Amino acid sequence: MTTQLLKHAFAEAAKLPDRDQDALAALVMEELASEKKWDDAFADSQDLLAQMAKQALAEHQAGKTLRLDVDAL
Repeated sequence: MTTQLLKHAFAEAAKLPDRDQDALAALVMEELASEKKWDDAFADSQDLLAQMAKQALAEHQAGKTLRLDVDAL
């Protein structure tokens, strides 16, 4: 299913010269590939992130952390 906004964007893009259409298509394809790469990276890291969060919480509960002094940044 295509949204109305995407249909409108395609219609406007179709009015461009061929080389501009190709450049726009290349940009869209790059963006889609980049999004997939990030989605895959985050999906593959959920177990690691959960483990790191548990470790950080344990360190905090054990008194091994310091309060952030924003003025010292």
